[in-house]
Amino acid sequence: MYTLSHEFARRYQYQVAVAGCGGTGGFTAEALCRILPASVPLVLIDPDRVEARNLGRQNFFREELGQLKSEALAKRLSREYGRAVAYSSLPVGMTPLNWQTVVIGCVDNGRARRDIAGKFMSSHTNGSPCWWIDAGNGENFGQVLIGNAVSKDRRSYSPDEQGIWRYLPLPTLQRPDLLNQLPAARSCAEMEGQGPTINQAMAALVVEVTRRLIAGSCPWIQLYLDLNLGTLQPVYATPEVVEDIVKHKINKGG
Repeated sequence: MYTLSHEFARRYQYQVAVAGCGGTGGFTAEALCRILPASVPLVLIDPDRVEARNLGRQNFFREELGQLKSEALAKRLSREYGRAVAYSSLPVGMTPLNWQTVVIGCVDNGRARRDIAGKFMSSHTNGSPCWWIDAGNGENFGQVLIGNAVSKDRRSYSPDEQGIWRYLPLPTLQRPDLLNQLPAARSCAEMEGQGPTINQAMAALVVEVTRRLIAGSCPWIQLYLDLNLGTLQPVYATPEVVEDIVKHKINKGG
């Protein structure tokens, strides 16, 4: 069994940032308020405003219409859970974040993912105790990818003698196709035919990955959920799997 950890809770004053507060992100933010210690800074990032069409499948209420999603959610969660919740309407690349951060990406297009990837690449190092948990979904399926390093050299990735993975390739290096995803005319949370529970299901997976990552007990590099089939397919972080991902995905994706 392999784990992903920088031993956040013991070694760093870490923070958690949720980029994208719509379908999956809004439910993720609330669940994080339940499990994170009050001392852990939580930052919500989203430039969009709450619209009437968001009320069906996103974590917003009618009285929040017209407000910034990040601001409305931050103020409500801060009030309900008695903890500080910061918010930003700027892109991730322009939002001040320290490098002891778990970035949870709940965005639905390549441009937004490119912005998150740029935040990591701007450090020009693999030595930062920062991880990116990327979540994406369709009508009744979705994936969660975990990574933190920008290197395209497969020799950079191996567990230590205790089986701990300090570095894994960024989600956009694992799946370069995600960078080509175009912004939808309508949010994924409002797509016709989208299942009514996919966002909550994805949020539950994201929060479980976050919890395990912080605790140092996360064994996965990828997770694939299919509600139509009723399946959850884990991809474990093993030397063989990571070698295959780096060799084929990164080299193919260029």
